[in-house]
Amino acid sequence: MVVCGDDGLAHRLAAELRGVYGEQVALVVPPATRVARQPVVGRARASGLLDRVSAAVTRAAGNGNTTTGTGNGGSGSGSGADGRGPGAGTARAPHPPGDVRVLEASEASESVLAEAGVERARALALVYDDDETNIRAALTARRLNPRIRLVLRLYNRRLGQHIEALLDQAAALALGGSDGEAGGFDTSTTVLSDADTAAPALAATAVAGTTKVVQTDGLMLRAVERPPPRPGEVADPGLCTLALLSATANDPAGADGSEGSGEQGPQLLPDERAVAAATGRGTVVLENVSYAGPALSAGRSVVPLGSLLSRRLRWSFAGIVGCVVALAVASMAVTGEPPLRATYLTLLDLFAINDPAIGQPAGRQILQLLSGLVGLLLLPVLVAAVLEALGTFRSGTALRKPPRGLSGHVVLLGVGKIGTRVLTRLRELRIPVVCVEGDPEARGLATARRLRVPVVLGNVTEEGVLEAAKIHRAHALLALTSADTTNLEAVLYARSVRPDLRVVLRLYDDDFATAVYRTLRAAHPHALTRSRSVSHLAAPAFAGAMLGRQILGAIPVERRVLLFAAVNVAGHPQLEGRTVAQAFRAGAWRVLALDTAAPGARTPAPDPDAGAPGRPSGLVWDLPSTYVLRPEDRVVLAATRRGLAELLGRRRGEGAAGV
Repeated sequence: MVVCGDDGLAHRLAAELRGVYGEQVALVVPPATRVARQPVVGRARASGLLDRVSAAVTRAAGNGNTTTGTGNGGSGSGSGADGRGPGAGTARAPHPPGDVRVLEASEASESVLAEAGVERARALALVYDDDETNIRAALTARRLNPRIRLVLRLYNRRLGQHIEALLDQAAALALGGSDGEAGGFDTSTTVLSDADTAAPALAATAVAGTTKVVQTDGLMLRAVERPPPRPGEVADPGLCTLALLSATANDPAGADGSEGSGEQGPQLLPDERAVAAATGRGTVVLENVSYAGPALSAGRSVVPLGSLLSRRLRWSFAGIVGCVVALAVASMAVTGEPPLRATYLTLLDLFAINDPAIGQPAGRQILQLLSGLVGLLLLPVLVAAVLEALGTFRSGTALRKPPRGLSGHVVLLGVGKIGTRVLTRLRELRIPVVCVEGDPEARGLATARRLRVPVVLGNVTEEGVLEAAKIHRAHALLALTSADTTNLEAVLYARSVRPDLRVVLRLYDDDFATAVYRTLRAAHPHALTRSRSVSHLAAPAFAGAMLGRQILGAIPVERRVLLFAAVNVAGHPQLEGRTVAQAFRAGAWRVLALDTAAPGARTPAPDPDAGAPGRPSGLVWDLPSTYVLRPEDRVVLAATRRGLAELLGRRRGEGAAGV
């Protein structure tokens, strides 16, 4: 395996391939002098802010006023590498294992790829932060080795689809095959985006804090984090229990939920005996497994019809229409004319283009005068409507300001690559959002303008910026900027305004992130605090793609990750010929559903809100424990990283069963 990249995702992916799957890995990274480091001044300032909070907590403890956390404050954070420039990630990039071959090169040129062994490699991952760099290296690698499996990191979705088809076609022509299988070799190309992988988890954390959603290829998995049941209550087990949260989740000084937390840490995929014995622990249960329709479109930059006119003008038009109808009815009663002719005469009088009613009955003359009066009232209303519509179109291309009275919204700091995807996801969920961005040329501002999301331009560390975003009435704060100082200062200031505010932040250094997480839990035990790592969530999907397997998604469970994959039963003795109960291995994997439909025949799930009866064809999620898995079956399962590696095994030959 060859991994080329310039940030923490490359290091995380290399460690994943070597440490979990046991693959031989060559890592190509820029020279140490070219790797962006976090500014010393910024780190010192962030550390100073944290020291103040720590000192305040220590003084409180010394005065006997120490408070212990509740179920809200202690569930989890994902940590890991995401070093995308200075402070870009949540945690420091882990150093690859010592047996990973590391090459230093400023770019993945033809000579560098040849030195890394691309001509003999089975798979190549190009995870540079720049799309153009990845595409150029992919074209070179495909020419050097048409049989190699390619995994690209691209932010541009539409471009990624075209590049994927182009590279697959090039491999098919070179080897005389088709559909990614040429000459018995898996030459497929997979385009992934770390932003798309992490956005659902970040959005779910900010919105509900307890709901975790995985949605890919029409498959939707929803897990719910539930607090420990109160005395006398019986917890709803859902479809199955996916994880037990840390036993010390309520203790600010307790385990941080990582893999090194021991027995006090979270337990993934526990058996029924462990669930029954885990009193006082929160759980993550599977609530729904179904096929979902395609993601909602972000929409075009079209001004809604309802926003063209103000409510007062709409009521004015409604009043005038009512007057016209009343005058037409009165004209029918007075003159005896048919309805259409009476309405026609009323409109002629309204626009003052009818002949005077001289010599006609008094009732007809009075109606003509009243129609003319209504016409005079219509003129200023039409002028006001034209001016309002012009003003609306004029401001349709400008950034909106947060409206008065806004509350219960999510404040999103930073609309870069990650922030833009999270913004789109939140709007798909119909969640009100206010963005805060200091760069007027940020890539996400165009998306915010198209989605008509309010934006506050300004440095979040300046006074009044968060107030303009209505932080005192917000539901949650997502600090997703590329600087530790900005994220930490924004969170600390927001907590001073709203101590119970839900916060999610990204920090570069792993040790520093752990210290911040524990300190915020201790200082604000009744508020939910999360830290998430983009690379920690994205690395399993990239590793699975390099092994020719599709990882449907991942959900964070405190500082660990639970994976979802679709697996063909054939070729896996741990599954084939066994019942669902026998195939389950605690702490490793669990079969969740049976997929009986062909990939092209999958149908969307019925809308639960519409009350549509029935169940989506092709997916059986209520499998009995006695069902025997057959070789032709395809199952959806949940697995730990090491459990999935053990289940699928290392593919020594290209003819092994795929996922």
